[in-house]
Amino acid sequence: MKSFLELCKERKSIRAYSDRPVKDEDINYILECMRLAPSAVNYQPWRFMIVRGSDCLKLQQCYTNSWFKSVGNCIIACCDHTKTWKRRYDGKDHGDIDLGIVTAYFLLAIVERGLASCCVCNFDAILCKRLFCLGEGIEPVCFLPLGYQDDTIEPRDPGRLPMEDILMQK
Repeated sequence: MKSFLELCKERKSIRAYSDRPVKDEDINYILECMRLAPSAVNYQPWRFMIVRGSDCLKLQQCYTNSWFKSVGNCIIACCDHTKTWKRRYDGKDHGDIDLGIVTAYFLLAIVERGLASCCVCNFDAILCKRLFCLGEGIEPVCFLPLGYQDDTIEPRDPGRLPMEDILMQK
């Protein structure tokens, strides 16, 4: 079994997918990992829509980057703002934080299962909400493609800042 650090080091943003089908058992495993993620006051405001096959064409209307055409499975990760915790001192809605946590769980679970993804946030959220009939208070936060990496295309290495650049001193 891989350590948590190994999973973190293996995770990459993949922007090219093979047409190899993803097993339902892998999708169910990943969804269970996401379901177990922590959230503010345990409100669990996330909602997920699994999009497959021809329905991915609708997603491609919302995000038109050419690499996205290779996506055959995708999860629309949404926040139900009627279910989020709001901090009483300033009203801060913690939905984005909760969705960030659940997305991290997703990204590490897919690595464990030998799958690939890339968190897509630069999409037309208004169009997505309309095309997928997302209800009142439901915000599409990110697209999470899900598949096997196309091994003919090498993923780019974005690098990471050194530790001394991210630690603040008092």
